[in-house]
Amino acid sequence: MCGIAGYAGRSRSAERAEADLGAMCAAIRHRGPDEEGHHVGPGVALGMRRLSVIDVLGGSQPIANERGDVHVVFNGEIYNHHAIRARLAPRHVFRTRSDTEVLVHLYEEMGDAMVDELRGMFAFAIWDDRTRRLTVARDRLGIKPLYYWQTADGVAFASELRSFLALEEFPREIDADAVREYLALGYVPDPSCIFRGVRKLPPAHVLIWSAEEGLSIRRFWTPVRPESPIADEREAVEELRRLLADAVASHLESDVRLGAFLSGGIDSSTVVAQMARLSGSTVETFSIGFEEPEFNEAPHAGAVARALGTKHTELIVRPEADALIEQLVRTFDEPFGDSSALPTMLVSELARQHVTVALSGDGGDELFGGYTRYGEMDGAREMSSPVTRRLVRAAAVRLPHSTFGRNRLLHLSRGRRGQYAGTVAHALPVSEGGVLTEVDEALSLDRLLDRWFDPAADRDFLTQMTLVDLGSYLPGDILTKVDRASMRVSLEARVPLLDHPLVEFAVSLPGRVKRRDGVGKWILRQAVTGLVPDSVFAQPKRGFGVPLAQWLRRELRHRLETLLRADRAVYEHVDRASVARLVNEHLAGRRDHSHFLWRLLVLDLWLAAFARGELARAL
Repeated sequence: MCGIAGYAGRSRSAERAEADLGAMCAAIRHRGPDEEGHHVGPGVALGMRRLSVIDVLGGSQPIANERGDVHVVFNGEIYNHHAIRARLAPRHVFRTRSDTEVLVHLYEEMGDAMVDELRGMFAFAIWDDRTRRLTVARDRLGIKPLYYWQTADGVAFASELRSFLALEEFPREIDADAVREYLALGYVPDPSCIFRGVRKLPPAHVLIWSAEEGLSIRRFWTPVRPESPIADEREAVEELRRLLADAVASHLESDVRLGAFLSGGIDSSTVVAQMARLSGSTVETFSIGFEEPEFNEAPHAGAVARALGTKHTELIVRPEADALIEQLVRTFDEPFGDSSALPTMLVSELARQHVTVALSGDGGDELFGGYTRYGEMDGAREMSSPVTRRLVRAAAVRLPHSTFGRNRLLHLSRGRRGQYAGTVAHALPVSEGGVLTEVDEALSLDRLLDRWFDPAADRDFLTQMTLVDLGSYLPGDILTKVDRASMRVSLEARVPLLDHPLVEFAVSLPGRVKRRDGVGKWILRQAVTGLVPDSVFAQPKRGFGVPLAQWLRRELRHRLETLLRADRAVYEHVDRASVARLVNEHLAGRRDHSHFLWRLLVLDLWLAAFARGELARAL
């Protein structure tokens, strides 16, 4: 696991390029504290910070081919690198045991088509001196981050925006459209970026740049696929059981200590149970809990750990939310409004005291229909007439905001896509409880998720929702959260449930084997029965949350009161009177606006940290 940064095509002296790389890499030192490496040549500068996990002594980067005319920097893990190495070994000289070296030789044989052969999480950049071409790629699900900044004379890339902010010539202009997307979703979705002129390379995409041909981007994989008929459900369960075991087994290679996050839910328990079955030593597991019983997963996680025989470490915390919030905001190089980042940061800190690599259960809800919001949509119906929907909406927005049933009428005025968007996003118009006086139609709840819904339109609606989340919420929220929170403390987080053969199988399943009789993850439950303790199935679905509503009325109340001041930076983007209404309703206990208020508070604090120059430094 590493952080990478660099550029191609920008006219710089070797001395200037070395200085640039030094600054770009220093800004992401937390991603790789073990060593730093550079390659500078005519028209190219590649840099990386390394967290040593595989071939600790020999896997330094950048790595070149035998002739020294192809170089790579790499962030991630390639889980099938042994098989690829065996195939390439007769024609290439390998100098290390690292998975990184496989990339450079695979590129020599396949060019950018190499990505089709890779199984793992990755973001890499390869410079080919022979063709004067830069190839940059990101893994299928977006586990590893990658930004790019195209300029008139070239392109720069980085694992985090801090690397761009470390360059004096970086423009630093906030993109107002990205702010609006953040306000709606709580994160800035691919390919948008909070800075104008910068883009995220979307998951499963390859970028190629050369001075002669410019920049091009292509997609090499999609999770969207036709439904596969199931003749025998028992065979499907058995195949899922095999894929789960294979996925976890592939993620266990490490030359440093390895453990797992354990919440006691089905997904993390499945990963840990497979680890316990496959590992030759006792698995180390980690969980945190809160003093508030409704947010405390620790007792159940501890019981699961005892049943599986792990060496378990737990920490019950009453976090000083007020003291931690600014640190949390600075952890993310873009505004990030998911409050579960706080416990994720804390459990990562706990795990890093013991291990360098931790497996997580992320991805199971999206693959197997586990989120409670999917159940909420089971009986959702849209009004058949668009005219009727418009009339209902017109009636709703004329009512005072405090009117009982107003939000229900707004919900009914939306189509099914818009109703689902309402479970994962916040309406932006002031008339619908938002904070913007003018909103583009594309950001309305009925249209917000269309770019992810459209490719999946032929599938049942449950599968459509899961595919929307796989393309938006998973990379934009969940994987961003885990990457930044873990990398902040130089911890490598792996997500075996997102092993792409398992993903392809899961998304091809019909919705009826994912949710059955009102219960999510039906087929996953069948596949892991007898593997995980029975108590796991009895636990209600509980997100990795914090008592946010209470905090905002107590420990963080003064933050909301400060947010109301007219001089706050957030009012360059939102309507102050609307924010005041939300704050006052929440503090009075009339409504729970905690999640959206947290989103606004984070944006304001992020803008302040950006203005102070704090985001250009390593954590």
